[in-house]
Amino acid sequence: MAVRKAREEMETVAQELARLSPEITASIVKMRQIAYTTGQVPSKYKLLTAAAMSVVIRCEPCIRAYVEWAAKKGATKEELVEFLNVAMTMQGCPGEEWALKALAAYDELVEGRSVDSNDCCSH
Repeated sequence: MAVRKAREEMETVAQELARLSPEITASIVKMRQIAYTTGQVPSKYKLLTAAAMSVVIRCEPCIRAYVEWAAKKGATKEELVEFLNVAMTMQGCPGEEWALKALAAYDELVEGRSVDSNDCCSH
């Protein structure tokens, strides 16, 4: 459960940052709440977009967070893969490797399967 453990460790650090910098972190949280609220576009699609963007910018903690949040809003694995296809198309081989990390995050965080996502370019 490497993905879940890394997510939990990041959450602990985020809580400490919120304690040390309450105004800024509260503003970021509020910004996310507003940005990812369902409007003309359903929330899950906004979160799937953020997950795909996280792949492109290679932010592994972001990938874990947005994949988990999108799933909680009802995003399916198949929907995630369609968004990952866009990320891979935009970024080529590196995009594929980071898309694999996002898929592993879904498998572990949503489906409860243990996944070792530390091996880059091993497939």
